[in-house]
Amino acid sequence: MMWTIKFLMLLLAIIVVFSIACSLLSVKVKYDFEKYSVFECGFDPLSALRLPFSLNFYFITIIFLIFDVELVLILPFVFNMSLVPSYISITILLMFFFILIVGFIYEWGGGLLNWFM
Repeated sequence: MMWTIKFLMLLLAIIVVFSIACSLLSVKVKYDFEKYSVFECGFDPLSALRLPFSLNFYFITIIFLIFDVELVLILPFVFNMSLVPSYISITILLMFFFILIVGFIYEWGGGLLNWFM
């Protein structure tokens, strides 16, 4: 019984040493610069570092965040409308939508929604 445990431990040690040796011997020596460079969302890392980037992407993201926050603010209010009298809840919702529509008209008038500036 004791010799089987010693034999299994020796076999395990031999397998570990063999697998470490195989992994060290199979390492590729040739390193490719492009393969190990930082991947930057499809941009070529070897080209010019500062390329002009359209601000319209940022504007659309900001507008999306505004409408996303609007949903986060309005959903709990809709679920709790039964706790508040109806004329107060409708007044609050109309004020909220009025502020949101005024902001949307301001963005539209400022040309933020015009993609081809």
